Amino acid sequence: MEQFTVEATTRNETGKKAAKAIRAAGKIPAVVYDEEGKATSVVVDAVQFNKVWRSITSTTLVTLKLDGKAMDAFIRDTEYDIITDSVLHADFFAVSNTKPVVRKYKLQYSGTAAGVLKGGFMVKHTPEIKVKALPKDLPVRVVVDVSPINIGDVFTVKDINLGDKVTILTPADAEVITVAPAR
Repeated sequence: MEQFTVEATTRNETGKKAAKAIRAAGKIPAVVYDEEGKATSVVVDAVQFNKVWRSITSTTLVTLKLDGKAMDAFIRDTEYDIITDSVLHADFFAVSNTKPVVRKYKLQYSGTAAGVLKGGFMVKHTPEIKVKALPKDLPVRVVVDVSPINIGDVFTVKDINLGDKVTILTPADAEVITVAPAR
């Protein structure tokens, strides 16, 4: 898995005027929140941030180098201007990798179900699952291979394997996919 790094420096000035000056200099004003809720105002390079931001998911851990000190963080939120195609502000959430976090994942599907090839219809029941794990152990995305599912088969949450370091909090008997026969 590729490691993404964003360099940041602490900033003292806040407000609209300061934010406009930061953006004019090719940088983005941002805030880093820690696990206790303490906020630190920072500045990140716009080009470097955009390169990382456009390549990750909401559950990808990035290395945030704040004044030379590295820490793991998620990019929690961004304020994006669609007219200028630029990020106006970013929020980071720094984690310690000692406490598990809970995240929701939209399920992605790969392959074509065997039952669909025989004329059945694939029905998706559960669009997302909730998982709990240490931040460094979180998967980037959850992809379900549907190719072995035949007509009449039921693929449930307990059939999803994310490894032993990740706990799925969604009920195990919840149906993810079924293949219904043709009418």
